[in-house]
Amino acid sequence: MSVPEPGHEIPPGLEGDAGAPETGQEQIRRGTLMVLRESVIVVGMALLLSLIVKTWLMQAFFIPSESMESTLLKGDRVVVSKLTPSPIALKRGDIIVFADPDHWLPQTVPVERSPLAGALNKALTFVGLLPTDEGNHLIKRVIGLPGDHVVCCDRNHKLTVNGAPLTEPYLFAGDTPSQEPFDITVPSGRVWVMGDHRSNSADSRPHDERSGGAKGSVPESLIVGRALSVVWPIQHWAWLANPGETFAKVPAAAR
Repeated sequence: MSVPEPGHEIPPGLEGDAGAPETGQEQIRRGTLMVLRESVIVVGMALLLSLIVKTWLMQAFFIPSESMESTLLKGDRVVVSKLTPSPIALKRGDIIVFADPDHWLPQTVPVERSPLAGALNKALTFVGLLPTDEGNHLIKRVIGLPGDHVVCCDRNHKLTVNGAPLTEPYLFAGDTPSQEPFDITVPSGRVWVMGDHRSNSADSRPHDERSGGAKGSVPESLIVGRALSVVWPIQHWAWLANPGETFAKVPAAAR
């Protein structure tokens, strides 16, 4: 049996305490603390990752109107890639989300929430776990890129881009390409956008005010990104592919 060295005597009554097994309550308490600590770490990492994804890669948006029917329905949630228009180039036919260029949207009444619900909604939207419902973004389809000459309509009642007529399979059933004639050239650094539900879409056309594209087109700097897919509700899930064949014969814009 070992003998304690001088100056390191064990106080009376504590012999054997250092090696005493934990009680059941102590084990439960220690296990609970470990689970809580790991949960906080996991949740924190998930929120940080979600914030990074929302800031630089993807973001969810809520569809507030019928202007993109039947491709998108009111109430749908879509995921938008922020890699377009940079570094991935924008294409004719892409569906894009963009900030309101110049009072295109009517004034909306803010959704009333309790202080706690409002704070929670803002926090979850900020990190990207909820789609934004601020009401200051629009979603439309790109018809003309910078420099494109877009006209409605030719003798066959089709839109033309740089002289090439478009057959548009995404148009809302029964709609014509446009009820209003126009002849515009898209300015540099801007795009011409139109909704798929042409008879119910306040897009580039009514906001142009016969300026030839200067007022109705959208600055590329306001584009948030390209819509990739519908993610909610589940029964509406769809991949929003670019209709490449529609614009395949469109020549490059004259420089």
